[in-house]
Amino acid sequence: MGLLSTSVSLTRYLVKGKIEGSLLDTVLDGLKKNTIQDIDNESVQIASGWTSFNDPFAPDFETSSCVIGSYLIFSLRLDKKNISSKIIKKKCALEIAKKKATTGREFLSQSEKRSISLNITDSLSLRVPATLNIYDIVWNYEKSSLWFFSTLKAANEELETLFSSSFRLTLIRLFPYTMTDLVSDISNAEHDRLATLSPTKFTD
Repeated sequence: MGLLSTSVSLTRYLVKGKIEGSLLDTVLDGLKKNTIQDIDNESVQIASGWTSFNDPFAPDFETSSCVIGSYLIFSLRLDKKNISSKIIKKKCALEIAKKKATTGREFLSQSEKRSISLNITDSLSLRVPATLNIYDIVWNYEKSSLWFFSTLKAANEELETLFSSSFRLTLIRLFPYTMTDLVSDISNAEHDRLATLSPTKFTD
């Protein structure tokens, strides 16, 4: 589900920090340096990076504008190759049996088995296309707010890490507690009271 979907799931963030110099130049530079790299012809199994909202399959921040008014719109792409563990197990068993027969040995060492497994996994990774997951981002840089169109834990964690390394800014996830603490206009006494609160468990 993305920005233009009929139904969406999203996580709200507060963007903490300040960019020195030209904001747009800094953001575009961070997007370009961390653009997603295609792994279809690589042995790599997982990749993540930024991609353009308009053309997520062929990201190009040179020509694709991601600026609309005071908003920056782009996407996070996570590529992963799903290789069945059963296929790897089968091919490893066949390769181990073949090596035993050619060497006349009854057993192989753990390091030899591990090497066979790694070689087979790399070989399969070169032939298996990656599954693409794309999550849209809307960043209002004037209000230091960001909407991320996913609530998946892995996707949110990858966003927070990549955002920090790309722009040297921190994302703070907004939920009732952080919204009250950071966004709401409450008094110092109320802030002190908030700090003493603890979660309540609702059970039958």
